[in-house]
Amino acid sequence: MRLITLLIFAAMLSGCSATYKQQTLAEPSAKLVKGKSVVIATPANGFYESKEYLASGRMTASAVRAAFAPFSNSITVAPDCKDLMCLKRDPSASYDYYVIPEILHWEDRATEWSGIPDRIEIKVSVYDGQEEKELASTIISGKSKWFTFGGDHPQDLLPEPLKAYVESLY
Repeated sequence: MRLITLLIFAAMLSGCSATYKQQTLAEPSAKLVKGKSVVIATPANGFYESKEYLASGRMTASAVRAAFAPFSNSITVAPDCKDLMCLKRDPSASYDYYVIPEILHWEDRATEWSGIPDRIEIKVSVYDGQEEKELASTIISGKSKWFTFGGDHPQDLLPEPLKAYVESLY
């Protein structure tokens, strides 16, 4: 009986934490410089099948901003820009780093009763502000824990892996 109880408890604990993967697309050749200005694009909202998740683009940009906040006092989120060309359109605004997040997958499930986890996949690319050269790029994937008590959403999967990725850039 103890063995069964221990196995059930172990199974429950294994489902109590989110899992993340990171796939590096462009390895940074040098560390970013702290204190430099950063502008972050706001990605298009995420979709799953035919459902659009309103404000998911804004939440993603906000999570990216929070990840960069410990490294710069000059961070701007561009709510109307989704790509590098849009960010570079204003010649009067000059930034040291351009950050382009893109939502590749956004899946919000009722995990607490279905057991199907929330999933996200975000691509983050960082460009040099002067040369517009890509400095780093990665795809971050996350899957929520399956044992929840409600209230978990895909945006809850963003802070931890984004913080770890941005820390690795500095």
